[in-house]
This record gives sequence, structure tokens and C-alpha cells, in this order.
Amino acid sequence: MRTDEAARRRLLNKDLIEALIRIGLIIFLVVMCIRIFAPFANLMIWGLILAIALSPLHQRLAKRLGGRQGRASTLLVVAILLLLGVPTVMLGIAFADHLHALYSAFNDQTLTIPTPKPSVAEWPLVGERVYSAWETAATNLPALLAENQELLRNLGRKALGTATNTAGSLLGLFAALIIGAVMMAYAEPGNRAMERIFRRLSDETRGPRMQKLATATVRSVAVGVIGVAFIQAVLLGVGFLLAGIPGAGVLALIVMFIGILQLPALIISLPAVGYLWWLGDGSTTMNIVFSIYLILAGMIDNVLKPLLLGRGVDAPMLIVLLGAIGGMLTGGLVGLFVGGVLLAVGYQLFMEWVEADEHNIPPAQAQDKPLKKPDSAPDAES
Repeated sequence: MRTDEAARRRLLNKDLIEALIRIGLIIFLVVMCIRIFAPFANLMIWGLILAIALSPLHQRLAKRLGGRQGRASTLLVVAILLLLGVPTVMLGIAFADHLHALYSAFNDQTLTIPTPKPSVAEWPLVGERVYSAWETAATNLPALLAENQELLRNLGRKALGTATNTAGSLLGLFAALIIGAVMMAYAEPGNRAMERIFRRLSDETRGPRMQKLATATVRSVAVGVIGVAFIQAVLLGVGFLLAGIPGAGVLALIVMFIGILQLPALIISLPAVGYLWWLGDGSTTMNIVFSIYLILAGMIDNVLKPLLLGRGVDAPMLIVLLGAIGGMLTGGLVGLFVGGVLLAVGYQLFMEWVEADEHNIPPAQAQDKPLKKPDSAPDAES
């Protein structure tokens, strides 16, 4: 008996050691895979988001091309790259030329600032200060630059950092489009693989439903971000054109780019309003009308996003909106999509768990057959 017990313990210890070794190797493999994949995770997630968002348009194009998925994805992404890349390159060249001309004029001391109009001093609250600073810059620019040299240096660093980050984000977007094209070319096998993963993580019933919810949430957030950015760019572009602001088309493209990057469009519309009052030649009434229009158009995304986010999703709009905003605050632009998906899926799972008990409640007693009344007591006479 003692021999059998010792042999049993040796086998148990051997199995435990082998299990621990296997678990350790699995953990090591998972950690190494995550570390290797981490530099590309952001790019791959972006590619997946773009592939899901562009999938309906890709499928329509593939039907017209006889079901050729690869050719349709290539054609679609090349068209998008041309529509976004060419204006971006032209905008970058024009911006670089403008900075070079400004730098040359500053070194040659030929940089001039027009004198302000007397009406600037009549602006409420800040009119006199703006008029005084502007007049000093127009009459004695070198002295003003010397007094604010440190402030200008800090502003230059921040502007350079912003331009660098914007350029990096645009390059990342273009690379993600190429990755998304590859994913769209293999959309059908990828869709089947994702469905198997969802079924494996949940069950045969919830898996496909969770996959559809995640896909619909990504498309809803994409419409709420890219669609709102496009609408806002069109509205502000029309306003810039009617107000006579130079470079209206370029400014509209900038508005669309910063809208996709989740930056407020007011950083473009407010300087345009300033141009109307400082350098514009319109009447006061027209300046007021265009100022109100440009400010409202620059803030219209605050109204459109709650309306478009959550459409077609089997979850309340508030859940998708909170997930998108919270994800953006914690994870940037990618978190905008991931947060909406996670909160929508979590909400559905939570509600299914809450409603599960309702199906297990026994039938009400009122629906059962009435009980027979007890027989009355026998009469005394009987």
C-alpha cells in the first residue's frame, strides 16, 4: 500500500511539473508574441478599422468588377490615396514655400504688418489691447519681436511639434489604408476566421451576434467621425468661399483632416473670422453674418456626432458615444473605435446576463389551474 501511495505521489508530482512547464512556456510564448507584435498593433488596428468601414463600398465595387476582391481593394485604396495624398502634398509644398518666404522677409527686415483699422479698438473686452499690440507690431516690429523673443520661441517649438505629429499621423493613415486593402482582399476568409474566434470565446448563439455588433459599431463610429468631418469641411468651405477668404479649398481640406484627427474645427474658423475683421473689405453687417456662420459651422460637430454615432447598432446611442469619447481620451484616435466596440459589447453581455433570470422565473400562480375547494364538513344530521 505504501509503495502504491509513493508511486501515485511521484506520478502526481511529475504531472504537476510537466503542467507548470507547459503553462510557463505558453506564457513565455504569449509575452514574446505580444512584444514582437506591439510596434505594429496600432497600424494593424487602424487597417482593420478602415477595412471594416470601407467594406460596403468595396463589395459594391467588387460586384462591378466581376467579384475580383483584390482588384477592387487596390482600385479603391489607390483612389483614396490620390484624393487625400495629392492635396496633402500640395498643401505641404505651399506651406513650406510660405514659411520660407516669411523667414526670408524676416531676415531681410522686409516683413511688414498692415496697420489696424480704428474699429478694432471698439471690440468688446479685448479691443483696446488688440489695437495697441497690433499698432506696435505695425510701427515697430523689431522691438516687439525682441520683447517677446522667448514667447515666440516656445510657440515655434509647439507649432513644429504639432506639424510633425500631424505629418506622422497622415503617413500612418496612408500606411493603414494599404494594410486595409490587403484585409479587404481577403475579407471572406477573414470574416469566417473572426466568426470562429467569437464563437470560441462565447458560444454558437452569441458569437455571430457579438461579431455583427462589433462590425456595426466600428462602421457607426467611422460615419460619426469621417462623415461629420466631411460635412463640416463642406459647410466651412462654402463659408470661406462666400466670405472671400483666400485658399478656401485648402482650408476646407485642413478642416477635414483635423476633424478626422478629432481636433476642433474652431482652430481654423476662428482665425478666418479674425481675417474678416482685420483684413476683409466687407461691410460690418456681412462680417457679423459670416462670423456667426463660421463659428456655428465650426461647432456643428458637437451636434452631428451624437446624431450619427450609434446608428444601426444594437446598443443605445449614449453607450456608443460614451465608449467613443472615453476610448479617445484614454487611447487616442484608435481608442475612439475600440472604446465604442468594447462598451457596446460589454453592454450587450451585461443585459443578456440581467435578462437571463427572467426566462427562468416559474409561471405565475395565477396561470395555474385553480385548486379544488375542500369538501365541506358533513352535516350533523347525517
